[in-house]
Amino acid sequence: MENKYSLETQAEIENILKKIHCKNSFSVKYEFFFDGWAISLKEKTSYPRLIIIFKSYIKEFFSIKSFEIYNDNDKKKKYNQLYFVEEIKSLEELIKEINAIIYGKDLMNYTSKKYYKYFEK
Repeated sequence: MENKYSLETQAEIENILKKIHCKNSFSVKYEFFFDGWAISLKEKTSYPRLIIIFKSYIKEFFSIKSFEIYNDNDKKKKYNQLYFVEEIKSLEELIKEINAIIYGKDLMNYTSKKYYKYFEK
């Protein structure tokens, strides 16, 4: 198990952040937890998305979740999961997937599912 403050963990996070496209369009935050670390990318738009990259200290896999952020009728923030990928094995696969999500893969996937579900009725 890696130490959350280890130089390897911090270098890995910095390496990922360097390779993300359109990084300036997102607020970037990273956090360390007992069982792993996470990078949060919140889009700087009127209708933002939140992309979370997580890596466990125990497993050598990454996972990504993408959420749409919106306000309900009571003006409370709500999160609607758009996309989820688990067990990404390599840094190259991770960067490829993140950049595809940034360019709309998550939105297209979610919209397609909603569209086809509508016509199945």
